[in-house]
Amino acid sequence: MYDQKAVIVTGAGGNLGSAVVRELAGAGVKLVCMNRSSQELETLAGELPASTEFLSIAGTDLTDYASCVAAVARSVKRFGGVGALVNTVGGFQMGPVGPEAPAQWDTMMTANARTALTISAAVLPTMKAAGYGRIVHVAAAPGLKAGANQAAYAASKAAVIRLTEALAAECRDDRITANCILPGTINTPENRAAMRNAKTDAWVSPQSIARLIAFLISPASGVVTGAAIPATGRE
Repeated sequence: MYDQKAVIVTGAGGNLGSAVVRELAGAGVKLVCMNRSSQELETLAGELPASTEFLSIAGTDLTDYASCVAAVARSVKRFGGVGALVNTVGGFQMGPVGPEAPAQWDTMMTANARTALTISAAVLPTMKAAGYGRIVHVAAAPGLKAGANQAAYAASKAAVIRLTEALAAECRDDRITANCILPGTINTPENRAAMRNAKTDAWVSPQSIARLIAFLISPASGVVTGAAIPATGRE
């Protein structure tokens, strides 16, 4: 049984975000789906059970605090509150520490770290007022240990992990948990196209990650907070 308030899913039109939305819709969760593209949200809405309580918010600038606050306000107005945030938004670039690195650093920090910080900051007041909340961000294994050509990407994901830890420590007494997951290679059409010769049998499906996220935002997960959880196992 989930909290009766809504769940915000950012990047809801993406491979992972849409898998999360479908998983939660199947459990009867009230959903606020945020996405850059309105067309992707329209397609997603048409795939959900007719009984799904669903609010689409397209075009929110997740790097801008005021824009995020406005989206949360719309969510609260529609559903009375926000019980959980699932943030699947992010970016990926690789490159050496060289002339292009400063620009890449800024891009990755904005796409991965700032978005996570800003939407978290926007959603916390309504969760604190309710004395309950669940926050889940998507980080990555390079956030724990970087490889070659991963400086900017790994640093941005490390920032997401540290943000999650800080949120967990700050919000523990408010009964708000914060966790992040570290997926392995996700089995998506884009990844298969980019790595045509890779063995995909050990890749992780979006659906399996969605099930993990569904647990982390459920009341049953209350004792888990501040964790960076690898999602790299075999199904």
